[in-house]
Amino acid sequence: MRVLIVKTSSMGDLIHTLPALTDAARAIPGIQFDWVAERGFADIPHWHPSVDQVIVSQLRQWKKSPIASWFSRDYMAFRAALSSTEYDAVIDAQGLLKSAWLVARLAHGEVHGYDRHSAREGLAAFTYNHRYPVPTDMHAVERTRSLFAQALGYPLDGIADAGLQAAVDVSRDVWLVHGTSRADKEWPEAHWRQVAQRLSSDGFAVQLPAGSDVEAARAQRIASGTDATIWRDRSLTEIKQSMAQAHAVVAVDTGLAHLADALQRPLVMLFGPTDPGLVGPKAASSTLLQAPSMDQITPEQVLEALND
Repeated sequence: MRVLIVKTSSMGDLIHTLPALTDAARAIPGIQFDWVAERGFADIPHWHPSVDQVIVSQLRQWKKSPIASWFSRDYMAFRAALSSTEYDAVIDAQGLLKSAWLVARLAHGEVHGYDRHSAREGLAAFTYNHRYPVPTDMHAVERTRSLFAQALGYPLDGIADAGLQAAVDVSRDVWLVHGTSRADKEWPEAHWRQVAQRLSSDGFAVQLPAGSDVEAARAQRIASGTDATIWRDRSLTEIKQSMAQAHAVVAVDTGLAHLADALQRPLVMLFGPTDPGLVGPKAASSTLLQAPSMDQITPEQVLEALND
């Protein structure tokens, strides 16, 4: 059985999809998946052993100049790749008009997706051949697991398993994941600096990822007075391989936090305005710290959670 997944972004959304593939592989031996993903996140599907081909989309870029993109070499190659296989099922796990447009126009196979009450954009459901109800107040991992189970016809049971390889050797690295897409999800820089200095003085190797110039500048300030390593211009796979061996991870609500949780590394995840019931950590090795605003979570609380 060959299935196409459309889940193009973001990083956390792709990671939250991985357990559904593990469920399907257990229920349907020999199943293989192809996956449509944005170029910046194309590493992620390759991490799961049931994924064969990743079809790279640049939809965000194409939308900026649609007429020029329509005739571009990248878009022509994308169309050819997407339409080259007859799939037993196509699952739009994104639930957006843009993803529905991709599968409705280009992919070959019966299209499955959320019903109009469950999809993030209800109109997307009208392009599907098969529609399924999935409560919107479920955790993102469980929503996707439920969609796949209904679409592919197997009972859903057991705990979520992203299918990522467990670490054999554990390092003295502690990752401090400070960057996020929204200012109200950021933790104060002075708090990060205090935690970094304490961990460094205790003999841990602090690792600071930086995905942009802004994050790199912040990482430099957090690292002040320590021997912290700043990860800039590194692939997601390189980060995953290192993080898989981490002693611990401290993170705000962002994609690398969900990666640490999927890897089942000890994680302290910090929440303010977002709902952890929808996107919070699920692994038994993870700890959740939440306050009405991020600045109310103290460095002392984080350090205590790391010691527990």
